[in-house]
This record gives sequence, C-alpha cells and structure tokens, in this order.
Amino acid sequence: MGLGRRLYRGEIDVDFVGRWKLWYSLSGILLVVSLAGLLFNGLNLGVEFTGGSVFSFKASTTNIEQVRTVFLDEGVHQPIVQTAGDGWRVTTETLSEGTMNQVQSAVAKDFNVPISQVSIQSIGASWGGEVSQKAWIGLGVFMLAIILYLSMAFEPKMALAAIVALIHDLVITAGIYAWSGFEVTPATLLGFLTILGYSLYDAVVVFDMIKEVTAKLGHTSKQTYSMAANNALNHTLIRSLNTSLVAILPVAAILFIGTTLLGAGTLKDLSLALFVGMIVGTYSSLCVATPLLVTLKEREPKYRAIARRLASTGGGKGSKSAAVAKG
Repeated sequence: MGLGRRLYRGEIDVDFVGRWKLWYSLSGILLVVSLAGLLFNGLNLGVEFTGGSVFSFKASTTNIEQVRTVFLDEGVHQPIVQTAGDGWRVTTETLSEGTMNQVQSAVAKDFNVPISQVSIQSIGASWGGEVSQKAWIGLGVFMLAIILYLSMAFEPKMALAAIVALIHDLVITAGIYAWSGFEVTPATLLGFLTILGYSLYDAVVVFDMIKEVTAKLGHTSKQTYSMAANNALNHTLIRSLNTSLVAILPVAAILFIGTTLLGAGTLKDLSLALFVGMIVGTYSSLCVATPLLVTLKEREPKYRAIARRLASTGGGKGSKSAAVAKG
C-alpha cells in the first residue's frame, strides 16, 4: 500500500533513461525471439488469406474430437475445429463441390441436424490477398501520417523514436502470434492497427511532457536533457499505468474469460492482439521511445555542452522529480 500511495503522489523516481542498457537488452531479446518465431513457425494464416472451405452448424451434444473425426473420416486433411457461440466452425482446405456435399451430408447424419442447417462457405485466397494489400497500404499511410504529425507538433527525432517503438510493438506482437499458433484473421489485422494508435497515444503523452520540461533547459541549467526527460517521464508514469490498466482489463476479460467460459472463439484473434499490443505499447513508450529520444538529443551540441559543464562541476548526477520545475 505504501508503494501504491507513493506512486500516485508522484514520490517515486524511476531511472528509466539511466537504465537504457537494460531496456535495450530486454527489447533485443524479445525481438530476436519474435523474429525466430516468425521465421521458423510462421503465422497461422486464416482461411481468409489462404483460401478454403468453412462449415458451420449447431450440435450441442458433441465435442471437438467427435467433430474432427467426422471430417477426417470423409477424407479431409487437418480440419481446424472451433466453437462459435453454441455452434461449430470447421475450416478445411479447398474442397471440390462433390466433397463438400459429401461432408455436409455426413455432418447432418452424424449430429442429427437438418442438412439445410449445415452451411458451407468457399473462400478464395485472392480475397485474403486484397485484405493484406489494403492492410499494408493502411499501415503505410498511418506511419506517414505519424511522421508528419510528430515532426510538425514536436520534432523529427521524436517522430523517429515513436516509429521505432511502433515497429518494436508490431514485431513482438506478431512473434507472439507465431509462437502461440493463434489464427491470423481480418480481425487480427484490425487489432494490429488498433494497437498502433494506442501505442502512439502513450508516446505522445510522454513526449508532450518532455517537450514542455526540456524547453526550459539553457546554458545555466542544473539538469541535463537526460535528467529532464526522465523526470518528465516519471510525471506521466501514473497516467500511463492507469490508462493501460483501464484498457487492458476488458480486453483480458474477453481473452481469458470469454474464450474459455463463454466460447467466444471468434473474438480471441482480436483480443490477443489488443492484449499483447497494449502491454508492449506501454512498455515501449516508457522504456524504448524515451531512452532512444534521449540518445538522439544528447548528441546535439547544446545538450552536450550542458552535460560537460555539469560533469565538470560534479552536477548532473541523479534525477529527482522535484527538479523538473528548476529548468
């Protein structure tokens, strides 16, 4: 409780910037693991991207193994069986019309449902290609808009730090999908685009405070850029944590409770992307974007001069939140 009260009162000063080696090492490990998953496992693309046949029907007195057995007995290879509310959704490879009718009849007979209630949908891979193309276009436009906005509202170096953090978030989220085997669907793409906006919002909040605090730095300043940025980061820490917690709780409910107890299988693809992306986005705005920005800014002559002057006089060591107002 004491730690919680101190955190809410802004009495805790975490040296995020000074521990940049730790954050970079952690991010490096996560990125390597994620890229390994993408390289060796790959993404489990849904039927919307690969093409195939989808069978939907309701049968309350059965289980996954029984459904899978019916399809295997009809010669279907590796059917993917999922619950869909109180029914079933089975995805297969692209089947001929005759095979689809044969499977439809077998499902109706074995589960005692009218054949008219066993729906079949054939999806071509070209549709998934169009979705992927539009997603890449949307991502490119989004990134360009971010660069332009941050460059005008803040500065190009902040835009670069934010873009690196966004790419960091996307790669790690995609890597978790690769290792977990979760299916990538159009809903997943929506989740990916959503976490970009969330991650950007968190970074903008932090950068806005950094811009306000570092604007006061001058040749006689008692703070380096690194110290001022770290203090600004601590002042926005509780806001970032609160925003993340409020956003993550309902998503976690959908992911862990909805998919296990309520059978909301169609929502797990979206909820996993949001859940992972929000956590990684919060981490990257605090531990990736800001330290990277400080690394870039500390190379500028103005801030290098301040750092040298404070180092020569024994100042510039430590980072106290109360020093923000001193400039």
